[in-house]
Amino acid sequence: MILTPNAARRVFAYPAPIDLRKGYDGLYGLVEQGLRCDPMCGDLYLFVNEARKACKVLLWDGSGLCIFAKRLTLGTFAKLWRDDGQPVRLTQRELAMFLEGSTFFARRPVLTPDMQKPVAPAAPA
Repeated sequence: MILTPNAARRVFAYPAPIDLRKGYDGLYGLVEQGLRCDPMCGDLYLFVNEARKACKVLLWDGSGLCIFAKRLTLGTFAKLWRDDGQPVRLTQRELAMFLEGSTFFARRPVLTPDMQKPVAPAAPA
């Protein structure tokens, strides 16, 4: 499958809902103009419609552009749009979970705030 994990591939979610009637050329243009990225670099670009019932992933596989499309029969995809208009960066594992319909997107830091504070050196005895 084309969407298999690859350490060199980054994943970007487009920061606004789009009309998924767009095909290769329309999605290519959104990547170039909207994300300021090269659609043929091998990264994955995720697009979601406003109702969050359907999505498309655009990628270059080395010989041509590919589009993976999915429409949910129940529920909606997680909302990935940000108010600042910046693309959301996902891991490939997060993309897989997103495509399965997971709503996990409340990232939490591994370290609690008190664990992140530098420890003061001990006073000399």
